[in-house]
Amino acid sequence: MDRTNRIEARRDRLRRISRFVAAVFMIAFATTAFSAGTPVGTVIDNMAQVDFDIAGTPDSVNSNVSSITVQETIDVVVTLQSPQNLVAANDTNQALLFRVTNIGNGSEAFQLAINSVIGGDDFDPVPSATPIYFDSDASGDFSVGDVAYVPGGNDPVLAADASVDILLLNDIPGGVVDGEIGRSELTADSLTGTGAPGDAFLTQGDGGTDAVLGATGGTGSDTGEYLVGEVQISVLKSVTVLDQFGGTEPIPGATLTYTVTVAVTNGGTATSSVANDFIPADTTYVPASISLNAAALTDANDADAGELDMSGAPTVVVRLGNLTQADGIQTVVFQVTID
Repeated sequence: MDRTNRIEARRDRLRRISRFVAAVFMIAFATTAFSAGTPVGTVIDNMAQVDFDIAGTPDSVNSNVSSITVQETIDVVVTLQSPQNLVAANDTNQALLFRVTNIGNGSEAFQLAINSVIGGDDFDPVPSATPIYFDSDASGDFSVGDVAYVPGGNDPVLAADASVDILLLNDIPGGVVDGEIGRSELTADSLTGTGAPGDAFLTQGDGGTDAVLGATGGTGSDTGEYLVGEVQISVLKSVTVLDQFGGTEPIPGATLTYTVTVAVTNGGTATSSVANDFIPADTTYVPASISLNAAALTDANDADAGELDMSGAPTVVVRLGNLTQADGIQTVVFQVTID
């Protein structure tokens, strides 16, 4: 191999090594990069190389290493996690669930705030006495295991890509009517600062780097809704047994007395309420045994509230009408015998 061929072979070998090193670097970078961007404090080094010949002999010279340290970017996003919360007048501690996510590339602390006076809705929810909680038990709703947020006391500190779930609690004022909507907003602000994207806070980032506001300007917010109209109803059923010998054994011929209690437990109205109870298999309905609040009802579909519906599977039907919490407990009783 003559000198020219040796020189070219060496250059080709150097080019292959350079491409290999670059490929390895890209793979390593891809596996360590965060979705929030390159971590703050990462040092990016770069060096140039010049190849040349001296009297036909290949040689090279490297430049100095140019180093850049990645600065911190402050970015945050708030997203509503819960569906529209169905409520009634005078409900208390009604929760909306949000998630606060640090989409910057460094650790950051955030201050939280609630705003329940938002234009365009039908009523203003009233922030509860303690309106912001961490969803500490990850239940998705307000419970005894949740920790109250204290501004300046336990502001959430989130690493890059980390998030925390937050509950906003509001009371529903009296006088609201079905179909009305009230809104409440959670805001998370960077404690380093907020402002226009690109604004910098010198040496305020992790490790003494500069902190630069990203696209969100260091603040994020989202809004949840309360919809008036939910009615919470308690329905309980019990049974007693009286056998033909005066005992309480459930044997053929014994009478089963079923008691169903219905009550509205919040401030809503359950309109056109109807209690339906199928006659169990292997039993026979006892004629004229239906009562509502101790008042006897007929089996026919007539003027009173009850009937035995035989159009399909035999069913005890009692029409309770419009119920509110003020109506108290409605008690339906009927009997069957074991076949």
